[in-house]
Amino acid sequence: MQPAAVDAIDLALLEQLQADSSLSNQDLAARVHISPATCLRRVKRLREAGLVEREMAVLNPERLAAVLGHGLEAVVEVSLDRQGSAEQEAFEQRVLADDAVQQCYRVSPGPDFILIVYARDMPDYLALAQRLFTSDANVRNVKAFFSVKRGKFRPRIPVVRRA
Repeated sequence: MQPAAVDAIDLALLEQLQADSSLSNQDLAARVHISPATCLRRVKRLREAGLVEREMAVLNPERLAAVLGHGLEAVVEVSLDRQGSAEQEAFEQRVLADDAVQQCYRVSPGPDFILIVYARDMPDYLALAQRLFTSDANVRNVKAFFSVKRGKFRPRIPVVRRA
């Protein structure tokens, strides 16, 4: 879909889907003041265009801890020894394949990558560090920051059109 093909109704649909993707088609249509048939057709088109990458549930870590126990979430800075395109791509592909890595960003300046990782406990984190960082000869430096509390988690992209 070309940017020109996205109108104010599409943007309103995207905003509502970001807030709560579990809305029924009827409720979503009512919130953006369009018919359910139009809503269904437009949302299908937005998904096919790749504007909606995927839908998921955001879990509450404190409530889930009562069931599973507290895990470890860490923000990890990774600096590579060699920052060539091939080396960055190789590292990125390796971490993307690991289920413990929740998010991966190439960044600049500073470290080469910022990762958000989740581990069951410290031994699990140490195993993650061994397989992703220690065993890679191109990883020069790793700095991990462990989360003690999640104050906000709102993965949203502002969908207001620029003037």
